[in-house]
Amino acid sequence: MISFEQLLDAQHSAVVVLDQQLHVSYLNSSAQLLCQKSLARAYGEPVQSLFRVDGQLLMSMQHSLTQLGTLSQRQVEFVSLDDRRTWVDMVISSHEFQAKLYLVLEVQVVDRLLRISREEEVLAKQETTKHLVRGIAHEVKNPLGGIRGAAQLLAAELPTTALQEYTQVIISEVDRLRHLVDRMLGSNALPNLEPTNVHQVLEYVVQLLKAEASEVEIIRDYDPSLPDIQADYQALIQAVLNIGRNALQALQESGSAAPTLTLATRIKRQFTIGARCHRLVVRLSITDNGPGIDANLLNNIFYPMISGRASGTGLGLAIAQQIANQHGGIIECASTPGNTRFDLYLPVQLPPTGAQS
Repeated sequence: MISFEQLLDAQHSAVVVLDQQLHVSYLNSSAQLLCQKSLARAYGEPVQSLFRVDGQLLMSMQHSLTQLGTLSQRQVEFVSLDDRRTWVDMVISSHEFQAKLYLVLEVQVVDRLLRISREEEVLAKQETTKHLVRGIAHEVKNPLGGIRGAAQLLAAELPTTALQEYTQVIISEVDRLRHLVDRMLGSNALPNLEPTNVHQVLEYVVQLLKAEASEVEIIRDYDPSLPDIQADYQALIQAVLNIGRNALQALQESGSAAPTLTLATRIKRQFTIGARCHRLVVRLSITDNGPGIDANLLNNIFYPMISGRASGTGLGLAIAQQIANQHGGIIECASTPGNTRFDLYLPVQLPPTGAQS
């Protein structure tokens, strides 16, 4: 006959059973994996020996015990004892069994679902923004061409060089605006895909960054087992360089005593980007110990003309994200003061349909 322990061990959700003193009575297999602790080691230990319990969660557990009720908490940050952070949904309920009261925690990891939903939303917004920007840019370029032509005709009619200098200012400013608009539009050309070693890309970028900011320490943390990916070598350099330069500028402007930039590579298996699951994905991470990105800007930094710096154009990260999208990948960012990390995810093999635009 199947025991209730066997049934609970078959559950994908983590199940933690606590007694009235909030000491561990049972952990199913998923809970042991989530907490990185076996039932034999955890039995009889307080719940704080499994994961970090904040005051609010402790109050919820005590309330459920005293009121004999059920509480649901959505998108709670689950923090392990070694500071691994995971977003979970949690159901807290009290149950009586053999004249004893127990508290049951059902924990469902939702990290993957949240990330997929967030990426799909980001990709949809970026596609909408791209069409909007292209429409505006084309509308701007047309009158700029007329202004430039009129300034050239006017310069030919003016009698003195001094007066012609004013028309030259008009022409140079029009050219500057046209260049800015061209950068906003980006390239319509599909990437030239070929087998590419991501470490060669990173090493080339490292040399450029060292030349621009020798005072910044650059740390390499590479996984030598990474396979080649199908990518446009030059476009990939541009994307990584844009992210790296942003990090360098943040470090230089913050005046950090020990500015550090870390470039790392890892392989991810069965990784989902948007709605597509890839067997193998390469992750390129660029981390700096600068002041961090304002929380109000963090969700919008990949959109054109959004910048946290007074001198920034807000195009570097937008172009980098566009290049990542053309390769079927995506760039994500997480930032706290002293730790800003950009992760560039690129599938090792693109879908048979070709590159994404």
